[in-house]
Amino acid sequence: MRVLVTGGAGFIGSHVVDVLLAAGIQVRVLDALLPDVHRRARGPEAPGSDTSGTSDADLASLAGLAGLDPRAQLQVGDVRDAETVRAALDGVDAVCHQAAMVGMGVDLADLPAYVAHNDLGTAVLLAEMARAGLHRLVLASSMVVYGEGAYRCPAHGPVRPRPRQEPDLAAGRFDPRCPTCGQPVEPRPVTEDAPMDPRSVYAATKLAQENLAAAWAAASGGTVIALRYHNVYGPRMPRDTPYAGVASLFRSALERGGRPAVFEDGGQLRDFVHVTDVARANLLALRWPEAPARRLSAFNIGSGRPHSVGEMARALCTAFGAQPPRITGEFRAGDVRHVFASSARAGQALGYTATVGFGPGIAEFAHAPLRA
Repeated sequence: MRVLVTGGAGFIGSHVVDVLLAAGIQVRVLDALLPDVHRRARGPEAPGSDTSGTSDADLASLAGLAGLDPRAQLQVGDVRDAETVRAALDGVDAVCHQAAMVGMGVDLADLPAYVAHNDLGTAVLLAEMARAGLHRLVLASSMVVYGEGAYRCPAHGPVRPRPRQEPDLAAGRFDPRCPTCGQPVEPRPVTEDAPMDPRSVYAATKLAQENLAAAWAAASGGTVIALRYHNVYGPRMPRDTPYAGVASLFRSALERGGRPAVFEDGGQLRDFVHVTDVARANLLALRWPEAPARRLSAFNIGSGRPHSVGEMARALCTAFGAQPPRITGEFRAGDVRHVFASSARAGQALGYTATVGFGPGIAEFAHAPLRA
C-alpha cells in the first residue's frame, strides 16, 4: 500500500508518516514547507512548486530540516496546484490530508490565506483524486467545528449556550449560562452528533473541508474518514508562531525564559491529546474495513479526559522547572470556554484508544524538541 500524506512534513503530518512507515506502508509526502511552520526550510516557492530540478541531496536536506523520516518520498509543492497534486497522486492508493493553515491566526487579514490553503487546497486535491480514480481519504478535521462544547442545565437538560458577550468577558464572567433560565450549566463531553457551530475563520474553513469532502464522496463513490482532532500537543510543534496551538505557545515562552500567559482565568476545559495517538488514529482510519462509500464518517480524536488550560500550563511549568504561569484575564473574540471529546465512537468503530496519559505526555513535551 502507498499513501500520500499532504502536509506530511508538518507537526502532525510527520508523526503520521512515522506511524505509517512503521506499519510497512510506503509513504509519499506533499508539503509546501511554508515558513510559518518550517522557518529554516527554504524549498521551491509555492503554489505550483516544481521539484523536478531539485537534486536528491537537496531534497534530503529539506527533509532533514523538516524532521521527516528519510524513507518517505518528499515532493515539495503546494496542494493548491493541480499539476503538483496530480503528480503526487500517481501510484498511490489512499490519501491522508493533513495540509492546512491552523490556529486562530493574527486577525481577519488572514482570512483569504485560510480559505486558500484549507478550502481551495482541499477542493483541488478532491478534484484530482476524482480524476485519478482514488476513493479513500482520511481528512484531518478539528474540534473547532463544534464551537462551544456540550452543556447540561440542571433544570432544562442539554442546552446550547449563546456566544459569550464581550461585556461579560471583560467583567470576568467567562462561563456560559443556560439560554433559557440564565443559570450555570455543566460542561459535558461533546459527541460527533453535536450541531456544527464554527466561531472563527479557522473553524469555518475546517467545516468547509468536511462539506467538500462529503460532496466528493457522494459524487465519486469515495469514502471519507474525518478525524476531528482535539488539542494536539507533542514533539515537533512549531516554535514562536501565532499559528501554533496553546501548548506550543506556552513551551515557546518557557524556552525564551518567560512564563506562559494564560487567558481568562485558566479554567477553560480542553482535551489535550498526544500527537502519537493522533497519528495512530490515522493508521486505524486507513485500515477501517467498514468505511462506508459515498459518505463522510466523523470521529472525535482525543484523550477522553478533560484538563483545564491553566492545569496544562502549570504542569508544563513544573516539568520545565520554571515559575508558575501568569493568569492574565485577557480574552479573544472567537475563543470558546469548554470543549472536550467523547472518543467512544472512534473506539467502537476504529479501535482507537489514547495511550499517552496527560502527566507523562506533558512531562515529555516539556523537554521535547520544537521546530525552529
